Amino acid sequence: MKKAIITLIFVQCIAFASQAQYNNWAIGFQLVEPSGLNVRKYYGDNKALDVSFGTYGLFYGRDRKYRKGFYQNAGFSLRVNHLWHTALFKKEQLRAYYGFGGQINSRRYYFDSRNSPGTKEFTNSISLGGSGLAGAEYFVSNSPLSCFLETGLYVELVPGIFFVHPQASLGVRFNF
Repeated sequence: MKKAIITLIFVQCIAFASQAQYNNWAIGFQLVEPSGLNVRKYYGDNKALDVSFGTYGLFYGRDRKYRKGFYQNAGFSLRVNHLWHTALFKKEQLRAYYGFGGQINSRRYYFDSRNSPGTKEFTNSISLGGSGLAGAEYFVSNSPLSCFLETGLYVELVPGIFFVHPQASLGVRFNF
């Protein structure tokens, strides 16, 4: 099902002729890591503020060692990045971007319970760290839609210093 939705999104984006139409604001959704709502505010000649809110650890990293225990579920994430973007191959409809920012996450942290096997003791954990991402965005001709593919890293600073979590997303935005 997930593969069908992803394929459908990109087929629709590629089916149209090309001409860039990015405007001041864009809102959409993204899948994989993080999955959820995405809002972008363009300003200046080549800058944007990108905000993503959604799941964290849903598609990869669900069963992962963390500090002196492990994660065994997905949580929520708020990521904010400042971006720089530029046209690729001198065509405005295809743009590359990169940027840096911060991320806050909420997940269940399960303690290592060697003393009582089978017991799953956990606490809700809030983490804070830096994020970086790079991607490409295709603006559909004569349409307010754009499709994007991006990848990046989250590096946690609190409480698990230098805990690294890879991130990658694809999605669609409505530009207005």
